[in-house]
Amino acid sequence: MANAAMRRSERVLLDVPVVLLGVSADHRAFREETFTVTVSAHGALLMLQTKVALGQKVTLANPGNLDERNARVVYVGGDHAGLSQVGVEFEQPAPKFWPVSPAPLNWNAR
Repeated sequence: MANAAMRRSERVLLDVPVVLLGVSADHRAFREETFTVTVSAHGALLMLQTKVALGQKVTLANPGNLDERNARVVYVGGDHAGLSQVGVEFEQPAPKFWPVSPAPLNWNAR
């Protein structure tokens, strides 16, 4: 609970279809259609088949609103049924990237 109180923006459980683009850990360009588990103004936790590395730069696209944001991989979890949980953080907070209404109050705090 202490970590949740210290977060920059509240996490929201939300399954949103997204596309992640980048270069895989084996140096091949990839484009993977996937989905989120949780979202926040600062990024998302998503499920990914492609192997990525901590600190890796990626682009996250939301086909629902045609928005794209540069991000970096900040968490790589274990495999579950061939998919890994991957946390990505936007270069800049982007609360309007996600279809959350009303957005948590701390999503718009500066």
